[in-house]
Amino acid sequence: MKNMGSMMKQMQKMQKQMQKAQEELKEKTVEATAGGGAVKVIASGDKRIVDIEIDEDVVDPDDVEMLQDLVLAATNEALKQVDELVEQDMGKFTKGMNLPGMF
Repeated sequence: MKNMGSMMKQMQKMQKQMQKAQEELKEKTVEATAGGGAVKVIASGDKRIVDIEIDEDVVDPDDVEMLQDLVLAATNEALKQVDELVEQDMGKFTKGMNLPGMF
């Protein structure tokens, strides 16, 4: 039973560390661009798009589809970078535990 109590304390400590890491992720951001920087998307570590910047030179009323594609590409890249950031920051907690899809 002594080992069980020790293990529970370790789990509680790890849980607090994970919560802290998740809170810290909310403060981190990633930036992705498309079209040679014509579209820039900034996303937070909790997968929220916090800013989109579009160079006015890429805004063409006759080619809205191209602008949509650039925004989509930059957004998808930003979200991919967030996934990598989460894996980097939170992966240390699940390393070797075989818990697919936890984060």
